[in-house]
Amino acid sequence: MATVTLRGTPIHTNGELPALGHPAPDFTLVSSTLEDVRLADFAGRWTLLNVFPSIDTPVCAESTRKFNAYAKKHPESVLLMISADLPFAHQRFCAAEGLANVRPLSLMRAKDFARDYGLLILDGPLAGLTARAVLVLDPSGVVRHAELVPEIGREPDYEAALKVLP
Repeated sequence: MATVTLRGTPIHTNGELPALGHPAPDFTLVSSTLEDVRLADFAGRWTLLNVFPSIDTPVCAESTRKFNAYAKKHPESVLLMISADLPFAHQRFCAAEGLANVRPLSLMRAKDFARDYGLLILDGPLAGLTARAVLVLDPSGVVRHAELVPEIGREPDYEAALKVLP
């Protein structure tokens, strides 16, 4: 179990992030077109997972914008934006913001993702959502960067994550 904070108040997740140097757990999430998407679909490509509570919060929205700007210049990498939001919210947000370079994915039919990645918030007002984290996976699906952001209201360390990508 990991502890993060929400406005300084401790909250707990169900476990720990996948360890550096180990394969990331496979998953099946839902795209904004309601199709199932698996981690295995990105085998052979560097993949960044930006996991957050909700696209409709300022920090989550900003991280999506920043990663989209990177993805626009680096189409060889896959940048996945993952939250519990419905695919319709992802689609609305990306359309309104003109974000076409990241791939938003929903936990709508896949609650096991949050558990498998140790990110399921167990208590506090955001219980049932995911903590904020960024992982970078190499082309074989091995974790090369993992950050559990200690304060949910804080942005991730973009530079640390992006410098791992080629």
